[in-house]
Amino acid sequence: MPTPPSPALGTRPHNLARILRLVHEDGAQSRAALTEATGLNRSTIADLVAELVRRGLVDERVPDLPGRVGRPSPVVTASARVVAIAVNPEVDAVEIAAVGLDRSILVRERLPNASVPSPGEVTQTIASRIDAWRQGVLADARIEAVGIAVPGLVRTSDGVVRNAPHLEWRDVPLADLVRTATAAPTYVDNDATLGAIAEHRYGAGRGIDDIVYLNGGASGIGGGLIIHGRPVAGAGGYAGEFGQNRPRISADDDRRTADGVLETEVSRRLLLEAVGLDAADDETLDAELTSSESSAVADEVTRQAHVLASALANAVNVLNPALVVLGGFLATIADLRTEQIAADVGILAMSESVEGLEIRAAALGADRLLIGAAELAFAELLADPGERG
Repeated sequence: MPTPPSPALGTRPHNLARILRLVHEDGAQSRAALTEATGLNRSTIADLVAELVRRGLVDERVPDLPGRVGRPSPVVTASARVVAIAVNPEVDAVEIAAVGLDRSILVRERLPNASVPSPGEVTQTIASRIDAWRQGVLADARIEAVGIAVPGLVRTSDGVVRNAPHLEWRDVPLADLVRTATAAPTYVDNDATLGAIAEHRYGAGRGIDDIVYLNGGASGIGGGLIIHGRPVAGAGGYAGEFGQNRPRISADDDRRTADGVLETEVSRRLLLEAVGLDAADDETLDAELTSSESSAVADEVTRQAHVLASALANAVNVLNPALVVLGGFLATIADLRTEQIAADVGILAMSESVEGLEIRAAALGADRLLIGAAELAFAELLADPGERG
């Protein structure tokens, strides 16, 4: 993912990018607020905003403030009609949304799969939904790019999915496939990495710069890392695969496999079985687990919370984060067993490493991966808006 703009871009492109990123990440801003945030003078801000308006990247309006004396400062907002197509292909469903540059979700669909989807089927789904939306809700919108959050190992330099084991994809040139089918720039990254970025910028991790994020989905458990405020992907881009680590399980009753990895012990499938469902989205599963009065369901949630805490303790010892964020079905476990997880991590991790540690459920809920995928799609525009429009 491209990094935020630097003065090396040149003063004007750099300042255009600063303003666009401010209104994208922090919401509507008055010209006065932009002047204060950037340190630029009012005439320069007016000129830069006018340029972004001309390029269709922001909208500007004068607020109607009854009783106010004098002309109020115009308010600048990122455009809702510049959109990213955000996609999360999973084994049970493909989720796809159109996300505005103002971070509004213009349209969103969850399309259940009859079987594990092939790369070609996912590509066709993306292309067909874009075509349909262009005839309807996106008729007057400009599609900037497609961002795809994949549950697997992704080589981000060229958008090749190296290994998505639950989807049974290996060495799939997904970015090229979707780019060819849609004629839109396409970027691909790991779903948990994008979830970590979304929660850091807009969710439970906003304002915190050392975060471990774990995502629980139909394909298992993945992770993302934010270190000193920046996502860390590792040498090959594959860091954060917590689901493939083996947790330390001391109680035999907490074990479901002889030597299983975390995602086989802490499992969405096992939770669905416990509440008697074959399939469900995160909201439905959360509601069923939260409302259940079954002791068997309670025992399974408790068991998974114990195992999850052991994995978190290992991550805390290695990385010493200020915050652990849990998304997907892990957020439900965190909500239902908050005190238990905190106590277990406190016992299993080094005491110095847990000082000040917080463990939170993801704040963006079911939107977290789509928002992360949209951030991926918007990254180049936000880094240098000078040539767009």
